[in-house]
Amino acid sequence: MNTIKSITAVAGVYLALSSSASYSKEYKIVLIHGFQPQQLIVDGDVTESGQQYWQGYWDNLSDARIDWPSYERIEGKIATDYVWPKLKSFSESNFCSPGCIFVTHSTGDLVARYIIDNQETWLENAGLAPLNIVATFDIAGAGGGSELADLAVSVAQATESWSFIIEAALEAWLGGDLGDEMGVLNDLKVNNARQLAPLPDARIPRLRFVGDASEYLGVTSPFIQGHDDGVVGTHSSCGGNRQGRYGSCSGSVAFNGKIENQGNAVSGFMPYHYPMLMGEAYSHGSLLEPSQEGKVTAASNQNNMLSGESIHFDTYTKTKGWWLWKSNYLYVQNSNDDSMSTLIYDAIPN
Repeated sequence: MNTIKSITAVAGVYLALSSSASYSKEYKIVLIHGFQPQQLIVDGDVTESGQQYWQGYWDNLSDARIDWPSYERIEGKIATDYVWPKLKSFSESNFCSPGCIFVTHSTGDLVARYIIDNQETWLENAGLAPLNIVATFDIAGAGGGSELADLAVSVAQATESWSFIIEAALEAWLGGDLGDEMGVLNDLKVNNARQLAPLPDARIPRLRFVGDASEYLGVTSPFIQGHDDGVVGTHSSCGGNRQGRYGSCSGSVAFNGKIENQGNAVSGFMPYHYPMLMGEAYSHGSLLEPSQEGKVTAASNQNNMLSGESIHFDTYTKTKGWWLWKSNYLYVQNSNDDSMSTLIYDAIPN
């Protein structure tokens, strides 16, 4: 009996180590979540909300999270009470010594940009070493703001006329009526977002992953410029340096993978912002989930991190149609089976 127990115990340890090893990556993965509208309606536990935000796919694959409340402002208590303690802890423990990759979603993109712009100064002023951030992977990035935030704040301040269409759009996005506190919604207004830490000195690559579907049955899309994922337009998610009605992150590939000239593509990008993958069938939220939502194409299939190591996606070309109606499509390998998040995680060096 003791022998059997010993074998069972050893097997259990082996399985645990094997499971841990299967999630081990060369770089530390730090998650920064996005706007959580329910926090503007009912206060909740910030840490618990942060964990729930990522529980679909990323939480068990990460090494740390930076959680923050949506009822505060980025340059206010989000920075002082939530971001700074994490950065200080990371530096004191040499957490980012092997290199950190920040995986952001939605407004987390904007929070990360503020961190990149300030972390070196903050930490050096405290007598600590800056963090070795080698890249950010920005999923459905809202660093360029969202027109929905402009709409919500305008309605709350009674500067926008109320209508059934506006009510339907805001109800779909926010899930309820807003109170007086707008919190990070003020930072998400397009002009405000684009003026927040717009030009960090650090040359950290911001790799972008973009969707083009909506989980809101399209009710929010009329208020968002250009193609959108239900919450942010491509001017933001692609990393464009200006607001506009853009149809793709690439001048040569459409969201559905069709290889042809894109006359309405984003033509200028924020410094060190590089669009990588685009998914026509992925929405703002489903980009984070483990379920496959359709084939994915590549605006770019390779880019280097600050460490010099490459992030690479294998692609292939497929021809559809016949004769004069024949077209070529570019797809990412395994995207017919794997979710966007799975493709992203698998590209991180082991």
